[in-house]
Amino acid sequence: MKGWDAMEHDEKLARFRQAHLNPFNKPLGPRQHEQEPSGKAQEVTSEETLPELPTGEPEFHYSERMMDLGLSEDHFSRPVGLFLASDVQQLRQAIEECKQVILELPEQSEKQKDAVVRLIHLRLKLQELKDPNEEEPNIRVLLQHRFYKEKSKSVKQTCDKCNTIIWGLIQTWYTCTGCYYRCHSKCLNLISKPCVSSKVSHQAEYELNICPETGLDSQDYRCAECRAPISLRGVPSEARQCDYTGQYYCSHCHWNDLAVIPARVVHNWDFEPRKVSRCSMRYLALMVSRPVLRLREINPLLFNYVEELVEIRKLRQDILLMKPYFITCKEAMEARLLLQLQDRQHFVENDEMYSIQDLLEVHVGRLSCSLTEIHTLFAKHIKLDCERCQAKGFVCELCKEGDVLFPFDSHTSVCTDCSAVFHRDCYYDNSTTCPKCARLNLRKQSLFQEPGLDVDA
Repeated sequence: MKGWDAMEHDEKLARFRQAHLNPFNKPLGPRQHEQEPSGKAQEVTSEETLPELPTGEPEFHYSERMMDLGLSEDHFSRPVGLFLASDVQQLRQAIEECKQVILELPEQSEKQKDAVVRLIHLRLKLQELKDPNEEEPNIRVLLQHRFYKEKSKSVKQTCDKCNTIIWGLIQTWYTCTGCYYRCHSKCLNLISKPCVSSKVSHQAEYELNICPETGLDSQDYRCAECRAPISLRGVPSEARQCDYTGQYYCSHCHWNDLAVIPARVVHNWDFEPRKVSRCSMRYLALMVSRPVLRLREINPLLFNYVEELVEIRKLRQDILLMKPYFITCKEAMEARLLLQLQDRQHFVENDEMYSIQDLLEVHVGRLSCSLTEIHTLFAKHIKLDCERCQAKGFVCELCKEGDVLFPFDSHTSVCTDCSAVFHRDCYYDNSTTCPKCARLNLRKQSLFQEPGLDVDA
């Protein structure tokens, strides 16, 4: 019997300890600690609810009551399964009690600091336990923006609408896949500017007048984007000028971002970054690699001023002359030589169009080096590596001497009408008329000339 009584005592003792380890159980009152006549403790169930803070409790007891608030838990842990509404209610009650504890503890004390940390943990836990039905959708389409909900919670970003920090750990935020506009979910419905990627797709062109200012009066003293009141005196908001559009913006729409201005590049060869609005910065970032500048029409004198542009133009012209060789060469197609220029597809289509990125690399000297390497690789394939391409060379029809000529050689001249290739010295020493074209013209005249009739008649 002694063994049976000992087992029953241990079982009741285990139930008693388990009930007291639950932080949300009521603290046992003095009456509950009274023993039964048999000397055994009463059983305490774990289904009791949270207590209210007793009034008039001494101040030093609050640190011990933190267990009753559920603050000893790991509130950053991932929730397992579905949480009931009572869990959220208990956390809210614990948050209110923790606030009261913070107010009653001494200012700047260690206990108060610990309570503040615990309050933050409780609020993060409450945010994590919100109803899943309240979650934001993954995709939102507004004003041609295509917003995707971000999943990263560790990257620090700034909302483009309200100009405040996005706390990814506790806030939902979105990014537009077209223009990379970032904002809180609460700011989505406040956006008033369409996505600039639609303008890039349908009307890709630059403002080529340098800072075309019209004055604040033309904007009715309002921000050009959000229409908020602005002035140069800073009341009610500071007016900031965008060097690209020439318009004025408020501090929420103009963050003093710096960008290279296309108009200053093509007219002044000036690459100094200047302050632009957020909208202009996104537009210029999307346009930087688009070949929309026809320099020969916009500013033909620029080629006389910038020697590097003349060299780049000659390399591009040579590459266009090499392109027919690669299109008809099996080895070149298998080696995919033209993919060397896949980042600058316009270089194998024409020699006139430039992007701002091209001009930036010309300015720093990087484009000339990379394009020279590609030109050397292409010429090596045609003149040395491939017999099929070598067989498509030319012989000077004026002197009939020398090595095989190719139209991209530096010492040759190419007829613009029949594409015949000659030594440059031979061509200019004899005449400016292509002998091959002259023979073709004589042949045409003989074919259409009737007997007894003068050709000129």
